[in-house]
Amino acid sequence: MNFFRGVMGGQPAGPQPTGAETIHKLCDRVASSTLLEDRRDAVRALKSLSKKYRLEVGTQAMDHLVHILQTDRYVCVCGFMIKSFILIPYENAQKQEEDLGVLFTDKFLGDSENVTLLLTLLEEFDFHVRWPGVKLLTALLKNQCNQVQGVILVSPMGVSRLMDLLADSREVIRNDGLLLLQQLTKGNAAIQKIVAFENAFERLLDIITEEGSSDGGIVVEDCLLLLVNLLKNNSSNQNFFKEGSYIQRMKPWFEVGDDNSGWSAQKVTNLHLMLQLVRVMVSPVNSPGATSSCQKSMYQCGLLQQLCTILMATGVPADILTETINTVSEVIRGSQINQDYFASVNAPSNPPRPAIVVLLMSMVNERQPFVLRCAVLYCFQCFLYKNQKGQGEIVATLLPSTIDANSISAGQLLCGGLFSADSLSNWCAAVALAHALQDNLTQKEQLLRVQLATSLGKPPVSLLQQCTNILSQGSKVQTRVGLLMLLCTWISNCPIAVTHFLHNQENVPFLTGQISENLGEDERLVQGLCALLLGICIYYNDNSLENYTKEKLKQLIEKRIGKENFVEKLGFVTKHELYSRAAQKPQPVFPSPEQMLFDHEFTKLVKELEGVITKAVHKTSEEEKKEEEVKKTLEQHDSIVIQYKDLIRDQDTQIQELREQVSTLSLNSEQMQNQITQQQSQIQQHKDQYNILKLKLGKDSQGLSSSHGEGAHVNGLHSEELSQLREEVEELRRQHTLQHTQLSDKDSLINTLVCLGGEVTSLYISLSLFPISQSSAPASSSESSADTVTVSELESRLAAQTTEAERLKEECRGLREGHAGLEQQLASAQSTVAIEQTEKTKLQQEVQESKKEQDDLLMLLADQDQKILNLKQRLRDLGETIDEDEDEIDARDQFGEDDDDDDDEEEDEENND
Repeated sequence: MNFFRGVMGGQPAGPQPTGAETIHKLCDRVASSTLLEDRRDAVRALKSLSKKYRLEVGTQAMDHLVHILQTDRYVCVCGFMIKSFILIPYENAQKQEEDLGVLFTDKFLGDSENVTLLLTLLEEFDFHVRWPGVKLLTALLKNQCNQVQGVILVSPMGVSRLMDLLADSREVIRNDGLLLLQQLTKGNAAIQKIVAFENAFERLLDIITEEGSSDGGIVVEDCLLLLVNLLKNNSSNQNFFKEGSYIQRMKPWFEVGDDNSGWSAQKVTNLHLMLQLVRVMVSPVNSPGATSSCQKSMYQCGLLQQLCTILMATGVPADILTETINTVSEVIRGSQINQDYFASVNAPSNPPRPAIVVLLMSMVNERQPFVLRCAVLYCFQCFLYKNQKGQGEIVATLLPSTIDANSISAGQLLCGGLFSADSLSNWCAAVALAHALQDNLTQKEQLLRVQLATSLGKPPVSLLQQCTNILSQGSKVQTRVGLLMLLCTWISNCPIAVTHFLHNQENVPFLTGQISENLGEDERLVQGLCALLLGICIYYNDNSLENYTKEKLKQLIEKRIGKENFVEKLGFVTKHELYSRAAQKPQPVFPSPEQMLFDHEFTKLVKELEGVITKAVHKTSEEEKKEEEVKKTLEQHDSIVIQYKDLIRDQDTQIQELREQVSTLSLNSEQMQNQITQQQSQIQQHKDQYNILKLKLGKDSQGLSSSHGEGAHVNGLHSEELSQLREEVEELRRQHTLQHTQLSDKDSLINTLVCLGGEVTSLYISLSLFPISQSSAPASSSESSADTVTVSELESRLAAQTTEAERLKEECRGLREGHAGLEQQLASAQSTVAIEQTEKTKLQQEVQESKKEQDDLLMLLADQDQKILNLKQRLRDLGETIDEDEDEIDARDQFGEDDDDDDDEEEDEENND
């Protein structure tokens, strides 16, 4: 124990051992001691020495400490602490210390089982084991992220064990688990997917809600950073996040009150990360389909509306307002429904003004922060991106018929910024106006109508002419670059605008003078853009002005500039450093206002036009004429081929529709046949019921049964069967008439008997009164006996006749009911036969008509194919190259149509059968 007292600060006698000797003895003690207390004390001593002798402890004790982790759980706490001191560089560590941490990390990772061992120990619930393990694994990830990620990725349930840290009830472990997952998910899409499918989104959003959302502390920030890691540039996780309806859970984050003063620094950070998370989901670098789907969800759940509320709120910090503008920009970019909603948003002012107007007022105000002005420009660009409706509304505010003198419009603000003294306002307004014309020929022509009043007493000048006037006055480079980008965008692919530009006699001499001069480095960019503008005038020239045709402009370039010099000046634009930076992403991000020179969409235009302008300048007049003739010929041929292809496509559609109709009719025919079979079955059932009734009545109705039985099978639809059925019906009617006559006779007999019965009854009554009269004048006994016998006979005859009459009535009633049912069945059978015969005739006619139409269409297709082949042969004769793939496709289409025709013929034969 004297040894440990010396290490821990005692005053031993004799010479003091060196640090290396002490560490060596302690390592021996850790390796050889049998008592737990001795090993623990040795580890604690190493822990103390590691702060001063980091290299020595790490070199000598590493293997012993790993062994402790493997075999002795009671000492592993100290082992974790020593590893932490070895692996984590100090806050003020120099480069040497950082390299030392990486060195020890590599040594520890030399055996991948060590990382697996750490993952196993993280399953321990003991705080003193789990928490140091989290810290150690985080340090390993910071020093050698890729290597540790690879081990964890192949380790069974490795990521799942780390995800369990988020469910730990101890906040310290949960919070450090967040930091660990942040390091683990950096730059590894596979791990990001596994973490996401381990229900990470649900857990993280729950933690954010529990911690107070944007008003929460550092834990909310850590959760948001982890969410950004999981979603950024990971389309699978983004889709999973959207499909899981997690976008809807983001809306409450952006609910702000009326009083927005006094935001804490943590709230600003949290809200900034929340906005960044929204932008990750709708970033322009994502696939268009995924971005569009997320934009739609954000509009439907009200998230866009909430962001616009922050946009128009008062008291919001400047950096949050700037990031909100950028976020709204990307939520509406390319989404028509979102752009329409944004156009309807009004600022809470008196009178209310559109949000677009309020934002543009900030953009052209030189007193606003630079980043805010860039954000507003980006918002305006995103509002107009693929939004021809919005472009038309902006240009309309510049036209004379729509200008309202009592209100400020977007067009007025853009014109004011375009001609202000601030060069940054000039550039922003020019780029914004260029986006209102992007890929929209109609608005380019409409903008030519805009007239500006320069001063009192002078006639108005067009906007196009005013731009060239300012350009020729030699303003700042930033202003001239903005105006040149506007002019290039305006007249590109618009021959009418080119004509208007060339109509001013001063424009072409100015451009040639600018390009031909030998100016400084700053002016070379302006010269390149002037060359681009002049090249556009050549390429999109319709030769409507005699003095400035394509050929004369090229001759002018050759004489005053030189073709090689012109192409060299033009190529300088794409070689500029700021051009490359602007071409990377749509958002205008510049370190300083002076470097704000190029727009992203304009870089696309330059890339598209540079090559064609170079070719156009080098072509001779003869080559131009030949190319024009060939181009016209090809256009004519292409138009003819396109017309025939459209005709064939329409006919194919019609044939397909006819086939579908035939298929439908065939299906209807099968259904009708099934109905006939069902009716046959029902008729057979009625026949059986009738036979049973006939047996009960005791009547021999063999003729009726055979007639009815034969009538029940009337479905062959042959003329002989129909005539036989009619004969049977007539026979049944004759029998019915005969039976009706018999019934009438029996009815008369019954009536006679009833009358007779009445007489007998009256006689009986008179006889019953006879004994009363006999009491006063009695008769002889022989006469009384004879009268009694007569009355008895009459009574018996009356009873018999009454019984017979009742029986006959019942029999007649049954016969009437039987005949009525039989007549009803026969009428139903006749109706069914007539309907089915009519339907079959109709189906046969339709099938014949369809077949005839198909034959006509096939004949027309064959004629068209022959014409197309003749046209292709003419093109070959003219020297044009015909793609063999198209011939093969046409041949396959032809064979395919022949096969379809054979199928149709087989189907028709089956239907006829």
